[in-house]
Amino acid sequence: MRKARWLAEWAGKQGKPAIYHCISRVVDRRFVFGDGEREAFRMFMRMQENFTGCRVLSYCVMSNHFHILLEVPPVPEGGISDELLLRRLAGLYSEAFVDGVAKELEGAREEGDELLVAEIHARFTYRMHDLSEFMKTLLQRFTRWFNREHNRRGTLWEERYKSVIVESGVAARTISAYIDLNPVRAGMVSDPADYRWSGYGEAVGGGKKGNGKKAREGIVRACMSHKNAGFEAEKWKEVSRIYRRAMGLALGRKCGRAEVGVPGHATKNEAEMLESKDNETVLLDLGMAAMLMKRVRYFTDGAVIGSKEFVNEAFAGARERFTERRKDGARRMRGSGGAAKGVLWSMRDLRLGVE
Repeated sequence: MRKARWLAEWAGKQGKPAIYHCISRVVDRRFVFGDGEREAFRMFMRMQENFTGCRVLSYCVMSNHFHILLEVPPVPEGGISDELLLRRLAGLYSEAFVDGVAKELEGAREEGDELLVAEIHARFTYRMHDLSEFMKTLLQRFTRWFNREHNRRGTLWEERYKSVIVESGVAARTISAYIDLNPVRAGMVSDPADYRWSGYGEAVGGGKKGNGKKAREGIVRACMSHKNAGFEAEKWKEVSRIYRRAMGLALGRKCGRAEVGVPGHATKNEAEMLESKDNETVLLDLGMAAMLMKRVRYFTDGAVIGSKEFVNEAFAGARERFTERRKDGARRMRGSGGAAKGVLWSMRDLRLGVE
C-alpha cells in the first residue's frame, strides 16, 4: 500500500508559500528526450501553469528525467471569478471550447441560476491550485503526445513522481540552483545559462516577455519569497547576481570577510547572505556551491527540506506518520549534503546513497 504523499499542512491557506521539488524519470531511465521532446514538455508544463494557477519557480528537462520547483498558491480570496476561470481555460483549451463555457456561464448568470454557475466552475476548478492534479495532468498529456510521436504504447514514467516540501528562502534558492545546475553536473554545458530547457536558461535567453519573463519571475520568487517578493520580473537584475553566487558562478576566490567594492573580494550585502550566523565570509557560499555540483539525495528523497524549525513544524503536523520513539523531525544532512549542515535540515535520515 502506498503511503500518502507528503503535502504542506498549510497548503491552501493564505500566507506561507507551499513549495515542492518534483522529480520524475523515464521508465528504465532511457535517454529518450531530444530537443523536440524537451521543447514539448516545457510547452505542456507552461500550459498547466497557466491553467492551474500554480507557478513554476524553476525547472530543468534532461534527457531522461525532469525537475520542477513548483509553488502551489491558495485559491484567491473570494474564489475564482468567471473572468479568471475563462482566462485559465484559455491556457489549456481551444478558443471554441472556451467560448462554449463562456456562453454557458452567461446564460446561467442571466437566469440567476447560481447552482449551475457553481457546477460549471466545479468542472474545472478541482484541478487548480493542487499539486497532484498539476503533475498528473502534465505527465498524462506529455505521455499521450510522446506515444503518438514515437508510435508506442504504455507508461513513460518509471514510478510515481517524487515530491519534497521546500521552505521558502535559503532552501528554495538552494534547490532552485541545484535544479538549474543539472546540465552542468552532467557535463553538457559549463554555464547553466547555455542550457535552453531550464528555468535559468529560459530566464537569460527567453526575452523580456512571455516565458522568458515568467522564468525570471519564478527565480525572483524562489530567491526572495521569504522577503515578501512576489513574481516581480523587475527585480531580476538584482536577483540574478544573487542567484549566480548561489550557483558558485560569481564568488570571489579570497576567503575571509567580504568587502564592498574591493577587487578580488565578493560583495555580500544583506540580501545575499544565506541566513547563516557566520562572520559574513564567503566560506559558506563556497561550500554550498561546491555541494550543488554533486548529487544531493536529500533534495529528492528528504521529504521536507528547510531550517530546523521548519522541518520540526512539518513533523508536528504529520506526527501520526511516525512511531512514538521519534521525538522530532529535523535530521542533519550528511555526505554530499554535508556543506549545508546547520543551515538546511531533512525530514528523512538517509543512510544510503548520500556520499
